[in-house]
Amino acid sequence: MGAEPGPWNIFAEGDNLDVLAAVLDGRPESVPSEYDLIYLDPPYNTGNDFAYHDDFKGARGAGVAGRHASWVAYLRPRLEAGRRVLAETGAIFVSIDDHEVAYLRLLLDEVYGEANFLAQVVVNLNPKGRQLGRGFATSHEYLLVYAKDASRCVLDASSAHTVVESDFPLEAEDGRRYRRLPLRNTNKRFNPLSAPTLHFPVWGEPESGRVATAPFEGAVEIKPVFGDGTPAVWRWSRPRIDERPDDLECRWVRGTRGERIDVYQRDWRHPVGGRRKKLQTIWLAEEIGSTDSAVAELKELVGHVFESPKPTGLLRRIVETMPDDARVLDYFAGSGTTGHAVALANAADGGSRVCLSINSAEPTRVGSNAERAGYPTVSAVTRARLRAVAARVGGGYAELS
Repeated sequence: MGAEPGPWNIFAEGDNLDVLAAVLDGRPESVPSEYDLIYLDPPYNTGNDFAYHDDFKGARGAGVAGRHASWVAYLRPRLEAGRRVLAETGAIFVSIDDHEVAYLRLLLDEVYGEANFLAQVVVNLNPKGRQLGRGFATSHEYLLVYAKDASRCVLDASSAHTVVESDFPLEAEDGRRYRRLPLRNTNKRFNPLSAPTLHFPVWGEPESGRVATAPFEGAVEIKPVFGDGTPAVWRWSRPRIDERPDDLECRWVRGTRGERIDVYQRDWRHPVGGRRKKLQTIWLAEEIGSTDSAVAELKELVGHVFESPKPTGLLRRIVETMPDDARVLDYFAGSGTTGHAVALANAADGGSRVCLSINSAEPTRVGSNAERAGYPTVSAVTRARLRAVAARVGGGYAELS
């Protein structure tokens, strides 16, 4: 009989550099020493007071350039420490706003390598836009995504939740929805010279839509061609066409050279094994939640204590780009959204993800909602939320001493 699974959520209070050094050294043995996914929401350098009172703020008097340089100097060792505990197949997501996105991009290029850049995602967390101040009503932040090694990274930049019925406008006789995809390869790099085994005739009858690799009554021969009439190749081999005749159909199409018969794959809405759709690089609040919905989520668990937490929908989308047994790390844990999202994902799909959340015992601002609610430190909020998540969602909770 195997050992009992550990808790989904583990919390460590302390300076993230100290805790990461201990993790790298295998202390304690109850937590993983490497992680598949890192998410960070570091303090933003807006030029105002921060939630984290660190040395980099001491250069405020040095002007804008000094603030940028000091912020980068503060974050660099923390990114380097994170890279040391990231698995070779892993990835890191970092939230940032306009003030430091250019500097953070260059810093991540240095620490992770420009070749391991995966995406710069625009995240629409404030759909109404910020109405205070001059200029535009900013409605977005960014996520910078890097792999430890892009050639080995297991991140799947797709989601089952982004698949919608309107993507599949056609309906088969049995009620299943589908869309048509050309059976011929539309990339001209693939042609009878580069892929000769995929250039062959099939037979089809456009009234019924039937397609086969051998002639049948009423069928006409169809060869793969590009729109300009030059020879092309199919995407499927003869054996595959023979195995899946119900997934193909032929029909008349009108091109620049007149009418012709072409062959299409019926791409079904619900194929065996489920369907996922590639994630775009703009994530809308209606898909992943907003700052307002994040405040409401946090308020339900521990009260109205943070003004701009991240929504669990954002973190769910990030977490679900990795396998369902991923080891997740957040060492700027804030209100604990990452751990909350891990628990929700496990509860939804039966996964066995684990999350280590690290936060410092930084005092909450005097007179803030958090202080008035009885949370003397930022880490007290993280701890309270993760305990509440364990009680409500399940999965357990543990702390590192």
